[in-house]
Amino acid sequence: MKCFDKFWFIALLGLLVVSCSEDQKVRVLPIMGHHDIHYKTVDGKEVVDSVYATIPAFSYLNQDSVLVTSESMKGKIWVADFFFTNCPTICPTMTTQLKRLQAMTKDLESEIQFISFSIDPRNDQPYQLRRFIKHHTITAKNWQFLTGDEAETHELGVNNFLVHAASDEESPGGFAHSDAFTLVDKEGIVRGVYIGTDTQQVNQLEKDLRKLLKYEYGIDGTN
Repeated sequence: MKCFDKFWFIALLGLLVVSCSEDQKVRVLPIMGHHDIHYKTVDGKEVVDSVYATIPAFSYLNQDSVLVTSESMKGKIWVADFFFTNCPTICPTMTTQLKRLQAMTKDLESEIQFISFSIDPRNDQPYQLRRFIKHHTITAKNWQFLTGDEAETHELGVNNFLVHAASDEESPGGFAHSDAFTLVDKEGIVRGVYIGTDTQQVNQLEKDLRKLLKYEYGIDGTN
């Protein structure tokens, strides 16, 4: 499976420093992705207001054939990956690492939503997602496995979650995608991209999501 490190590099180049902005919220993690600069006058002075890219609205069927929307998961931070159940290479490792991360953050279960988007919806119908969940003995209540329009999913991964995903006949299983986990805050802004097959990177993701919840939202777990 191709990992496409160049997408990683491009994503990291998208780090933005919050400065000279009307938004005075403390940011303990970088903001990633595109942003727009708006100029306006406040109390007779021109100020710069940064408007950051957010994850657009989406709707998918989950493993139980229930329609799940981005709005229904609002108010939580998200950890998302893009996978397919017949993936013969990196997906099993990614799933194992995401399962480990979910266990490590059990004390914050009500604050974190795990999302796995299938990039092969033709084969990954809800019943196949249920088989996958059973095979990997996943019992987490805060983990949705989603399937929907293939082109829209690939676009959502690349343009919004900063994760490469595409059909590729030359790749094992017929799809090429990066092994990234994406951390999204409660406003729908991407705050980090991590290598999901690397234990140390996933450990760092755990530290960062705890930091995000504690210092930006005032939520502290028991760990």
